[in-house]
Amino acid sequence: MDTLLTSPEETQAFGAKLALSVPCGSVIALTGNLGAGKTTFSQGFAKGLLIEEHVGSPTFKLVGEYDGIPHKLYHIDCYRIEKPIDFIAIGGDDYLHPVDGVTLIEWAEKIKPLLPDNVIKVYLERNIEKPDIRFVKVIGMSDYL
Repeated sequence: MDTLLTSPEETQAFGAKLALSVPCGSVIALTGNLGAGKTTFSQGFAKGLLIEEHVGSPTFKLVGEYDGIPHKLYHIDCYRIEKPIDFIAIGGDDYLHPVDGVTLIEWAEKIKPLLPDNVIKVYLERNIEKPDIRFVKVIGMSDYL
């Protein structure tokens, strides 16, 4: 699925819509350059799960856990992870097979070898000439749409 989004609000709305289709137990790998909209997408995804807390970039705490409806959201930021083994060392592998929620991983390419085979991939790309425009490609959702 390829989509063109023209504002941060559209990026959040797209994330919220996707949240309604992603089943519990899923892992979503978010990739894209700095400023591509990964956190904005994550905020929308959280809204789709009726999470009222502010969902910001978890860069400094690495993992944000939120109680949503119908399940939890685990929001992970791997920006500061150097190697996949560093992710395992902090207990990150527990989030790769969530039983009571969905895991969203920003900068997922940093732990690519650890991602489960059935990971849902969301690529976000910023248009350099028009900073509000994002190209989004979702791979692995066809079974749920």
